[in-house]
Amino acid sequence: MDSRPPLIPAYRTLPEYVRHWAETIPDRRAFTFVDHPAARSRGVHRTLTWQGLDRRVRALAARLAGDAAPGSRVALLCPQGTDYVTAFLASLSAGMVAVPMYPPGLAGHADRLAGVLADARPAVVVTSGRAQAEVEAFCGRSRTSRTPVVAADLVSDLSAMTSPSALPAPPGPPDAGATAYLQYTSGSTRAPAGVEITHANVVANARQALTAYGADRHPVTCVGWLPLYHDMGLVLSVAAPVVAGHPSVLMDPTAFLHEPARWLRLLAAHPHAVSAAPNFAYEYCATAVTDVEKAGLRLDGVAALVNGSEPVRPGTADRFHAAFAAQGLAADVHCPSYGLAEATVFVSASAPGEPLRRFALDRDALAAGKALPARPDDADAVLLTGCGAPVDQQVRIVDPVSRTALSEGEVGEIWVQGPNVGRGYWGKEPQSRRVFGAELAGVPGGWLRTGDLGTLLEGQLTVTGRLKDLIVVDGRNHYPQDVEGTAQDAHPAVRRDRLAAFGVPSARRGEGERVVLVAEHARTSRLDDIDVPALARAVRAAVSARHGLRLADVVLVAPGAVPRTSSGKVSRALTRTRYLEGAYTARSAG
Repeated sequence: MDSRPPLIPAYRTLPEYVRHWAETIPDRRAFTFVDHPAARSRGVHRTLTWQGLDRRVRALAARLAGDAAPGSRVALLCPQGTDYVTAFLASLSAGMVAVPMYPPGLAGHADRLAGVLADARPAVVVTSGRAQAEVEAFCGRSRTSRTPVVAADLVSDLSAMTSPSALPAPPGPPDAGATAYLQYTSGSTRAPAGVEITHANVVANARQALTAYGADRHPVTCVGWLPLYHDMGLVLSVAAPVVAGHPSVLMDPTAFLHEPARWLRLLAAHPHAVSAAPNFAYEYCATAVTDVEKAGLRLDGVAALVNGSEPVRPGTADRFHAAFAAQGLAADVHCPSYGLAEATVFVSASAPGEPLRRFALDRDALAAGKALPARPDDADAVLLTGCGAPVDQQVRIVDPVSRTALSEGEVGEIWVQGPNVGRGYWGKEPQSRRVFGAELAGVPGGWLRTGDLGTLLEGQLTVTGRLKDLIVVDGRNHYPQDVEGTAQDAHPAVRRDRLAAFGVPSARRGEGERVVLVAEHARTSRLDDIDVPALARAVRAAVSARHGLRLADVVLVAPGAVPRTSSGKVSRALTRTRYLEGAYTARSAG
């Protein structure tokens, strides 16, 4: 039985924790993957105990050690599941550098995968038996054609060996200061780069997250569908459970997208569940889960729901909790959070048990860099959500030009310093010095420049947008997610959270930027049935009235046409590139 949580020892690498739990709680559940092989499947559970995990990790680590030297990169091209967990931990145990990625079948991301493999130059690729042929074919067409491909589940299974002497001797613990893995950024605003995360970084960040969400003091089950190649999925579904000895229950992201109620059923099935998802997932559940699917669902045991990876909209949290209040979901389990790959993932979070902190801010003042309060009933106010306070790390709001710290209520770039901040970008020394070694006037030590804009309000870190995404028209700043929020509320045929606002150069010299909006239409509508000119007029009028901004072009496209990063965020940079290349001209509303 999984009862009270075990005491968390003080190790500095994940392999040491795996070995510890295998020795102290060998028969407790470690990782469970819930497969959904059919459309209406309730799920097939496959579980590894801590002892079973340790044996698989040691077997695969021994195999990898025969294929490559310590310090070599190991590309993880596994499907979601326990093989992915085993491959990641085995790479670390063997003293190698894991490169968490995905199989080549992920739609729309083959070019990025090829680019990452070319950049990381792995010495070995790990996948699973069912994806091996696909992975070998993909590698054969790329620069990794001679790289050995290992199927994690086909390596000799040592789980049947009952004699400890029959198992490979566990290697010594890796150097805590060595690079454990390369976390490639999602590429939402720039080309992907591999962040070097050390063993000490990931353990520190796992402990920070456990503290933030109360999972270091109480028994919890980590429930997740986020892909394990994504920083939030990797830390909250693998690293944090390994550090704390908590069970982790995984499902495939596509299983969630096809039937979001599956995620909610797993939350209901595991008391004291802690889970994480981007804002769009909560919006999706609120609108797509039917009354029939809600019947018999009890969510009163959920401990914490992390909302991060993209802007947290207060209205989404309200709609999600209204949709499932009858199922016992408490409103105070919602935890808006902020993080980024360069800081392993976690930076700050609102703690469970606290009410959602929301701020109504004056729009004009915010555009000028000041977070001044507005009346909550002011229709033109900007509504932002507080993302709590950092745990065991420092955060400053900084003027990006003068590099001086700003006071509470002033908007600037978010800078971070702590044991979780990565060592730099793989193979990109000048960029690493600029981003990871920033000097803050009057404060010692190097700081991480996040590229995100925010402010501190009543002790809450409040994110306002991306520095590189800012739209500047006539000397006035506009936040694209703010414009997008107005646009998606202007017409029911605009698909929520699947649109991008950005600036493009004016055709006439000296006229500054023009603003363009590319939006997907809702899946419930056919493009031929939508009065596109009327939709464009409604969107333009709303944006003009609320932001004093003229949209030069409104483009309505089919669902899926707005590009997203591998982590699911809308890529404004790629949308802008495609627009400038003329990819959307035929569908433009003018």
